[in-house]
Amino acid sequence: MLARFFTFPNPVNEVAARTTAAGVVVMAILLLLLQQPIILWVLAYGFVARAAAGPKISPLALLSTRVIAPRLAAEPRPTPGPPKRFAQTLGAVMTLLGVVLTFGFGLTGAAYVVAAVLVVLAGLESALNICVGCKIFSVLMAAHVIPETVCEECNNIWLRPRGVAAE
Repeated sequence: MLARFFTFPNPVNEVAARTTAAGVVVMAILLLLLQQPIILWVLAYGFVARAAAGPKISPLALLSTRVIAPRLAAEPRPTPGPPKRFAQTLGAVMTLLGVVLTFGFGLTGAAYVVAAVLVVLAGLESALNICVGCKIFSVLMAAHVIPETVCEECNNIWLRPRGVAAE
């Protein structure tokens, strides 16, 4: 039962993923504008929650998947889950590093660097549908660092027509 809880959806709705990314952009910009590193804790929790269990325990992902995305005019677009989970894991590592540097070592500037990088990366995802973490995942699969069994469908993810996903 616990193992089932810590699963990530496959496929995922690309529209909801992009909506979640837009929320990350907003929170990271707030962190920069308000200079409140505590917001980094919220971002870190969200990334860890999404990487560990998909949208189940992430307030931002729940808002995106259950409230915002269903009300958008865009049709749901299925996309493979493993690259999105990898991207969430990278976000978790970045934000946790920012938390440790800021609250563990007093390097508040680190929180702002992490936030600026998040604005760029999540902005690319939300506005232009460019998931840098997914692209890294694809490169790692091509280099056989990530085994094909993790996501057989992902082998040529960038060459597929848009919206084609696992059945």
